[in-house]
Amino acid sequence: MKNNATKNILISISILFITIMLVIPLIAVIIYSLQDGIEAYKIAIFDKYTIKALQLTLLATVSAVVINTFFGIFAAWIITKFSFRGKHFLTTLIDIPFAISPVIAGLIYILVFGRTGWAYDFLQAYDIKIVFAVPGIILATIFVTFPFVSREIIPVLNAQGKDEEEAAALMGASGFKIFTKITLPHIKWALLYGIILCTARAMGEFGAVSVLSGHLRGKTNTLPLHIEMLYNEFQLSSAFAVSSILVIMAVIILILRTIVEYKGKKAGE
Repeated sequence: MKNNATKNILISISILFITIMLVIPLIAVIIYSLQDGIEAYKIAIFDKYTIKALQLTLLATVSAVVINTFFGIFAAWIITKFSFRGKHFLTTLIDIPFAISPVIAGLIYILVFGRTGWAYDFLQAYDIKIVFAVPGIILATIFVTFPFVSREIIPVLNAQGKDEEEAAALMGASGFKIFTKITLPHIKWALLYGIILCTARAMGEFGAVSVLSGHLRGKTNTLPLHIEMLYNEFQLSSAFAVSSILVIMAVIILILRTIVEYKGKKAGE
């Protein structure tokens, strides 16, 4: 009986905490975004600056997910399948974005690519702009989402071991065939899960992007930055209307994550 009582108390506390901290605020965003009516809501979300901010957010997100997916697969493969000097150091480097504040990450890129950076003269010579430009937004997004894919794949590959791949190699299978026929089926759910986490993190990135963007409306503003600008201009209804776009996208990603988790567990049974 004591165990049941403890279980019920813990469940109730968890549900109450989640409701207060997560569910109610999300519902409040949707309600507040519609307080001036559906027409005002449409005007806010179809505003040209909102559309451009959404396009830039999607561009940065897709770029980060594609690059970090390829890197994550290669890094996980190297770390789990090969022994070499500096292996633990490489693993530590992958985790740097988890330890460093996104704001600091933005400042690092400014120190490298800004006017006082060592790469500035080279960039100027070839008319390449990183800071206060779209490439900087993409680089910042890649940095903060760097470890998500590899960190989901590495434990799965470690658990898989090397026996099947070594046997296939001895039988003359190519590296690509070994990966597609043996490795990929084992990691596909972890890979999808990592991609979903990477996508969610990229869409909501604010700190590093804020430092590098210059807050140029219609040019370097992502959705989170556009929301901040609207809020600072006391356009609260518009700010919450645009926020609802991120909320809807987050809910879609949450549903996809749940589906992937369910299928992954079912496949592992």
